[in-house]
Amino acid sequence: MLGIFVDVLVPVFLVVGIGFALARAVDAKPRTLTALSYWVLGPAFVFNILSNADLEAGEVAKVVGASALTMAVVGAAAAGAGAVMGAGRSLASASILTSVYGNVGNFGLAISAFALGEEALPTAGVVMVTINTLGVLTGVGLAASRDQHWARAALRAMLTPLALAVAPALAVNMTNTTLPLWLDRPVSLIAAAMIPVMLLTLGVQLAGMERVLPTAAAAAPIALKLVVAPVVALGATTLLGLTGASGHVVIIQAAMPAAIFTSLVALEHDLAPDYVTSVVLAGTLASAITVPVVIGLLPG
Repeated sequence: MLGIFVDVLVPVFLVVGIGFALARAVDAKPRTLTALSYWVLGPAFVFNILSNADLEAGEVAKVVGASALTMAVVGAAAAGAGAVMGAGRSLASASILTSVYGNVGNFGLAISAFALGEEALPTAGVVMVTINTLGVLTGVGLAASRDQHWARAALRAMLTPLALAVAPALAVNMTNTTLPLWLDRPVSLIAAAMIPVMLLTLGVQLAGMERVLPTAAAAAPIALKLVVAPVVALGATTLLGLTGASGHVVIIQAAMPAAIFTSLVALEHDLAPDYVTSVVLAGTLASAITVPVVIGLLPG
């Protein structure tokens, strides 16, 4: 476990730490970096990975299915826990959101690559698109459900730049199209910048968040996200017959802490923002312990 922590987690946290220190030293703001990742780096990464990936359609379907099933089961567990604890609607919705929507971009891609090798990135990219799309749908949907705007939330999720990059990437892949060098080279260069920039962005984002102390209520979504979710993912991959590196990627990505985007949704829609912030901060720190354990216990 110590070796996994040093070789896999320490490099990730070092880059995040550089972003954190940069924000403190020069008052760097995350808005430009997040916009760059959202509009340019992310779509380029997804297009580059999926257009060149050697993945069978059946395997992709299993990866998407296992990730979606994991989110559904964990979300149901979070809803049940909220009902048992008598949480109000906003707090219950915030708990569901932080239990199902993990940091599969900033955190998960780098950890998957370091733990399993660069060859894991295509599958990790598929998981990232799946969880980001369903996460946006869940977050905005839960927040907007008070105004009955589910259709608008669904449309917003389907029209994110990451999601829009999937169709052309698959078209290029399935038709064995070779992009001209003048197009392929800039896409590849931009895509290669995504992981380090997103890790730096995570550090800048964490530096800008208020230091909200976690409450007892925050323990439930943190435990569900870091402990229960990878166990559920193991069951989902087993059920769907997803073995080897692809199954491992799904499990690792399921073990990521709550995405920082959940805090942005909570702030924008007044969805227990202090509570969500405490879950994100405490969960990110706790993942330094839980993620190496998950990686170390991956089935052979």
